[in-house]
Amino acid sequence: MAYDEQLEKRLEKIIVRRKDFRAQKMFGGLGFLMRGNMCFGIWKNSLILRVGKEHAQKALMKKNVRPFDITGRAMKGWVMVEPAGMKSKDALQRWVKQATDFVSQLPRK
Repeated sequence: MAYDEQLEKRLEKIIVRRKDFRAQKMFGGLGFLMRGNMCFGIWKNSLILRVGKEHAQKALMKKNVRPFDITGRAMKGWVMVEPAGMKSKDALQRWVKQATDFVSQLPRK
């Protein structure tokens, strides 16, 4: 399994008007970079999000969210949302907003 192409299409609809994003294949999935910084992506059928350490701890208390760990070592400040946690358009948009809000504070690469 590569990555969920339907999720890719859903994400592209959310960011279609934004010029500060580009998609790049990475880690066996697809990453969306915002101003050169990894922001969110797809790994298999899950959404991965860079939300920062504080927001990650809060997000991990939610159902269908777990640490982003595909190597045996979780990435701090990142979470992975399983498909059930982003079924609706609104839920997916909220997750993407959390990631873009965090990454927009980082310096451009």
